[in-house]
Amino acid sequence: MSIDNVLAPQPNVAELTRAASLAADAFAKSNPKSEAAHLEALSVMPGGNTRSVLFYPPFPLTIARGEGKRLWDVDGHAYTDFLAEYTTAMYGHSHPVIRAAIVEALDNGLNLTGHNTLEVPLARLMQERFGSVESLRFTNSGTESNLMAIAASLIFTGRKKVIAFKGGYHGGVLTFGSGNSAVNVPHDFIVAPYNNLQSIEAIFAAHADDIAAVIVEPMQVAGGCIVGEPEFLEGLRDLTQRHGALLIFDEVVTSRLSGGGRQALLGIRPDLTTFGKYIGGGMSFGAFGGRQDVMSQFDPRLPGATPHAGTFNNNVLSMAAGYAGLSRLYTPGAAAALNEKGERLRARLNGLCRERNVAMQFTGIGSLMNLHAGLQPIHSVDDLGDAETPLKDLFFLHMIERGCYVARRGFIVLTLAHEEGDLQRLEEAVASFVDRYEPLLHA
Repeated sequence: MSIDNVLAPQPNVAELTRAASLAADAFAKSNPKSEAAHLEALSVMPGGNTRSVLFYPPFPLTIARGEGKRLWDVDGHAYTDFLAEYTTAMYGHSHPVIRAAIVEALDNGLNLTGHNTLEVPLARLMQERFGSVESLRFTNSGTESNLMAIAASLIFTGRKKVIAFKGGYHGGVLTFGSGNSAVNVPHDFIVAPYNNLQSIEAIFAAHADDIAAVIVEPMQVAGGCIVGEPEFLEGLRDLTQRHGALLIFDEVVTSRLSGGGRQALLGIRPDLTTFGKYIGGGMSFGAFGGRQDVMSQFDPRLPGATPHAGTFNNNVLSMAAGYAGLSRLYTPGAAAALNEKGERLRARLNGLCRERNVAMQFTGIGSLMNLHAGLQPIHSVDDLGDAETPLKDLFFLHMIERGCYVARRGFIVLTLAHEEGDLQRLEEAVASFVDRYEPLLHA
């Protein structure tokens, strides 16, 4: 953390922690059926959990159903969904267009054991939307997409090292929140600070002939919607081109930020791009693609072709829902409108924080934003202070109480299902949080 950031105003950690503990007690009393569901889950899963991000103390809510922009938990509480399955539920829950596409796919046969008529239309649409994608292949998740993009880079370049960034998340076995995780695949990663081009220049100076790829999110989403600075991302493009390495843009989430992803907003053409989340229409989905010469190594007609297997890579549900959503619902115009709406909302929330002189802020781009403690500039996870966790715990529990379903880490997602009244409800809930806890939020 820089000296300026150390000196920046921060909320009171001890008071926030006490308030969050009291809020957790109230949460537990209000959700007895979720608590019972958690206790039952403990008997069959470690910690009652099969997906780490969904756990939070004292116990996570169990969601019974969703419809449109709404969720209901097993205790009967209703929420406006501002998390949207961590950006996957772009169209809300069970949108009629998506439902119709899935039903038609089911009627025509669920497992076809061959190429199907749905693959090429979706691939063609993605190729048209994302200009750097000359050719692509489907996977089952963003994690798989990033694994395959890295493998493609290693094989294509004949090199072994991969630069990733602290705070980055590229999947369950490619996570760099505080460095190289113990669960990561055993590639030779060099973990560098985000938004620090000088450090990357030094790494290339020392290892240029060994670096196969740089993998980067144009905005670190799981890290807290930390925006990649244009000069930094442009510098990565220049360095990789100069040294014969490949630049991988992980747009699993940020592809939603315009009709052509953040790369289109920046005018940067990566060598490979990875996709996932909403593009599958709510189904399990991933894809990776880019330069024709890199992707041609997967052409099974060629001797020594790089293999890429996966029973469900082209499953009909993901292909059908993905094409229906991308062609009929999340058009480039819809993407622009949604992200403009998000820009306005985040500006209003930050305006509220400044007006009330509280040490909190919302970072992000367009339809994605994240709460943070303090008023310091945030260029990387190293700029986050000690008040982050208690502030986010308290904020999450307050928002749940007010009927707004957000992430425990302060992550907020807008979707096509949200109307202006929903955004006003969210804004009012944030204002009520400031009203309730204002004495704790000053430095």
